Amino acid sequence: MQRQDFRDKVRHIPFAREGIPYVLMAAFATLILAVLQHHVLAWALLLVTLLMGHFFRDPERVVDPDPATVAAPADGKVISIERVPETVFFKSPYVRISIFMSVFDVHVNRIPLSGIVREVHYRKGRFLSANIPRAMRENEQNWIRIEGDAGAEVVVTQVAGLIARRIVCWPGAGDQVNKGERFGMIRFGSRLDLYVPENSEILAHVGDRVFGGETLVCRLN
Repeated sequence: MQRQDFRDKVRHIPFAREGIPYVLMAAFATLILAVLQHHVLAWALLLVTLLMGHFFRDPERVVDPDPATVAAPADGKVISIERVPETVFFKSPYVRISIFMSVFDVHVNRIPLSGIVREVHYRKGRFLSANIPRAMRENEQNWIRIEGDAGAEVVVTQVAGLIARRIVCWPGAGDQVNKGERFGMIRFGSRLDLYVPENSEILAHVGDRVFGGETLVCRLN
């Protein structure tokens, strides 16, 4: 049986398809309250509907074609950059770049490096606030290992947060992926950790605001 291309799930509209049911339900409830003349509740729910629309927005991004550069996998703020002795997939040192996504950031996640997905590993866990160190160890998360076209490998980890209750990841092992294209999302605020080889030139700094698929966070050596 032929395997479905994960891109069939991400045909682009400027809105994440995962959010359509939420926005439609909120809009329908707003309409019902307005018809029943519960004006205060209707206005409050209208605000919630607009906020959901803002949360699930999905703008286009300009992608750097250089195969040696690695793009941020998500929008948000860089909260830490540190060397780690190993990852789920590797027993060698890597550099972890952690990006925290607030509820006001775009939550569609993007591929940081063109190549092939070699492994995907999902782990159940807790739902602690995603901007604390314990979240990386204890929260629910999804690991994706990508072998770049030049041979270097990076790992992207989607980490659930306090409000986030579902991690979405479309590609699977064996899929060819391109830098900057959409690969999933985490609903309602969380973080992504990007692991790059220890000898990489790190371009990002703690406190930087980055944009998924567009901001370059490191250069591979």
